[in-house]
Amino acid sequence: MTALPFRRWRGLLLLLSLPMAACGLFGGKPPPAPELPPVVAPTVPPPPPPKIALALGGGAARGFAHIGVIKVLESHGLKPEMVVGTSAGSVAGALYSAGYSGFDLQQMAFDLDRATVSDWTLFGKGLIKGDALRHFINGAVKNKTIQQLKPRFACVAVKLKTGEAVLFERGETGLAVQASSAVPGVFAPARIGDEDYVDGGLVSVVPIRYARQMGADFVIAVDVAAPPDQREAQGKLDVVMRTFGIMGKTIRESEYPLADVVVVPDMRDVTSTDFEGKHRAILAGERAAQAALPELRAKLKARGLVLE
Repeated sequence: MTALPFRRWRGLLLLLSLPMAACGLFGGKPPPAPELPPVVAPTVPPPPPPKIALALGGGAARGFAHIGVIKVLESHGLKPEMVVGTSAGSVAGALYSAGYSGFDLQQMAFDLDRATVSDWTLFGKGLIKGDALRHFINGAVKNKTIQQLKPRFACVAVKLKTGEAVLFERGETGLAVQASSAVPGVFAPARIGDEDYVDGGLVSVVPIRYARQMGADFVIAVDVAAPPDQREAQGKLDVVMRTFGIMGKTIRESEYPLADVVVVPDMRDVTSTDFEGKHRAILAGERAAQAALPELRAKLKARGLVLE
């Protein structure tokens, strides 16, 4: 075997010594591996709160019960994003959306005289023209249009010629409320453009499906049309109103499943024409809303909202 020259041995030894020199340079240990940044799970934003709507039903003088319901809901911090009304519910809804609190509405009800909203007539297509109600509403909302009201407001009426339901979301507030409240045979139809409109209760006594149509995620419905009164009817007007209520029973109950909570005040002691029974109606609304609070709290909590 041929011996390697000294120079080649020296070069080989030098190459072998380099790894050991490197270990000595770093304290005898290999350099630490760089630390990777911690893996952070992406944050999922909480779901947006549900859009709450009040669906206020018709019932003529029984509509004063809506005030009691609104008072209780307000006292627990509930603020709906939208209010949809039919007939008497359109009256209460328009005023509430104009900025009146439940207590404001109560005082307004106590001060309200039947003559303020009832312009009786012997002629035309109804016992009451309806213009007085229109002017009362426009004055109370300071002539704001429907689209200027907050929370968002809408009301249901029916075209007399075709029976087509219409949801008023724009235009003159008083005229829309007049149309929604024009009980056939009692109020004259409201003329808007070239169409006559009558009470929305003909198609939707409690406008739950229209609240859904407007985008509501959570609907609190208020049905003030109590079961038919067992007492004798008091005059022709009472007969008309009772007939209207009986006709609407099946219609309103068909919409119940579309609501999250249905508040039904006990209105057996208040007739549709009992304008002087407003105090009893308001109290009935308060009691019904209080009774519905446990269900309302539970369902809102499941959607991420807590009542006061």
